[in-house]
Amino acid sequence: METVGIICEYNPFHNGHARQLRLIRQAMGEDCAVVCLMSGNYVQRGEPAVFPKMLRAEAALRCGANLVLELPLTAALSSAEGFAFSGVSILSELGCDRLCFGVETRDTEALLCSAKANLDPRFDGLLRQQLDSGCSYAAARQLALEALGAGAGLSSPNDILAVEYCKALLRLNSPMHPLPLYRTGSYHAPELDPEAPSASALRRALTADGPAVPHWQEAVPDCLRELYATAPVHTLEAGERAVLALLRCLPEEGFRALPYGTEGLWSKLMKNCRRCASVEQIVEQTKSKRYARARIRRMLLCAVLGLSRQALETPPPYVRILGFDGKGRRLLRGMKKRFALVNAGERPAEERYYALETRAGDLYGLFSRDAPEPAAAEAGLRILCRCEEEAVPACPPQS
Repeated sequence: METVGIICEYNPFHNGHARQLRLIRQAMGEDCAVVCLMSGNYVQRGEPAVFPKMLRAEAALRCGANLVLELPLTAALSSAEGFAFSGVSILSELGCDRLCFGVETRDTEALLCSAKANLDPRFDGLLRQQLDSGCSYAAARQLALEALGAGAGLSSPNDILAVEYCKALLRLNSPMHPLPLYRTGSYHAPELDPEAPSASALRRALTADGPAVPHWQEAVPDCLRELYATAPVHTLEAGERAVLALLRCLPEEGFRALPYGTEGLWSKLMKNCRRCASVEQIVEQTKSKRYARARIRRMLLCAVLGLSRQALETPPPYVRILGFDGKGRRLLRGMKKRFALVNAGERPAEERYYALETRAGDLYGLFSRDAPEPAAAEAGLRILCRCEEEAVPACPPQS
């Protein structure tokens, strides 16, 4: 049985994700198994996920995923490079045969060429040279790649991440083979396209208008509409006062230890946290041509969650199982012999990492838009099982 891995966030799951699962089975056969390594309650853009991780895992299982695992917290809040490297490393160790990801270029050879150029010993020097000239990081990276005869596939978010996936496969000498799928629609489209929605447009519809407003429903599979309509919505804005309180109380050594804070960025961030009246003001006052908004948001979230540079660089000691169906359960029998897998809600032996998870889980409830949720929710979680005897039907295939 071929096993296809997906590194994902499903923030939230929509028709574009359902299309990816259908295309995987068209390419690999109905007997293949799909393993989703999904971010937990916080996502790589430096925000809380709009829906809790167990609900998002349920959505994936309803729509055809066979096994949903949680991408560990420190991996989920890493840079694009760290996010991709951690995900590829975990899926490789679990024994997946393929890595599937979306692309917005049809020239997959160009993506691989760019990945190899990123690993060229000359790349870092060329990148530094462009950064020192005043270029933004994105522009500097592009110019450095072009100097090495590459550079294609870096104009859109999906392609940038695709290059990072390819780079990680090469660095790790992974046995997984890439399975790129062309993504239709625009990643950052402001309007909600039902056929190929952008997750950001769907989040805006869910959070600005409320889940009872029907216009977002066409962008998600039928079997998820009721699930989303009654789900607790979480936003950074809802927990802003708590975030500001934690940031204002963080001592200097806490800011100094933050990830991504090189070249004095931590100091600039600390000053802005102590004088700005909103998270948006902090981000605006701290960002620059060299340091993008997403980097600043990740720093802020790491500060709130107590994640230091050292913690973020430590390889995750285990991966949590969030849910599975019958095929996924059979996969787990072999995977547990290859990698440390821990059930949702289970207390692992690794206390230090568990403490980070617990703090993050306790704070997630403060981002609830309706009312703060109780702490200690992590310990009460239970694995989702959608085996053959389950009463709730999965989403039917769509053409």
